[in-house]
Amino acid sequence: MLILVALIMAVAEKMAQHNKSIKDVKLKDAMIIGFAQALALIPGTSRSGATITAGLFLGFDREAAARFSFLLSIPAILGSGLLEMIKIIPMLSENNIVSLGIATIVSGISGYAAIAFLLTYLRTRSTGAFIIYRIILGIILFIVAGIGLIQ
Repeated sequence: MLILVALIMAVAEKMAQHNKSIKDVKLKDAMIIGFAQALALIPGTSRSGATITAGLFLGFDREAAARFSFLLSIPAILGSGLLEMIKIIPMLSENNIVSLGIATIVSGISGYAAIAFLLTYLRTRSTGAFIIYRIILGIILFIVAGIGLIQ
């Protein structure tokens, strides 16, 4: 799936018209991009890669596709975070609560910085680096599986 999704991303990159901005998102666009997000349930398919690719196919510029992708991630990340929090609350001590709070703040800051970097990057550059990365990683995994190091 790493390689297949990379090839689909490459097609989207070539076909993209880049004529829509985040202000142009309609319900139909949101539904299609949301469906693409569900494809991330398939191992080797990244949620952000699938949604950005769908946005490119729909004619959005790279930054708008990425911005909408990250907006779509908020409910999924918040929901999974809350579910995990509910599971660990009974196991927390006072010391762990402080550590969890610090870790949450640091994660939030680093996540925000990563998103800001990616949006800036995609304003002026293509998704080519991600396409190449996925293809190389897919080939490496085929080789490693082929020699029996992983199944």
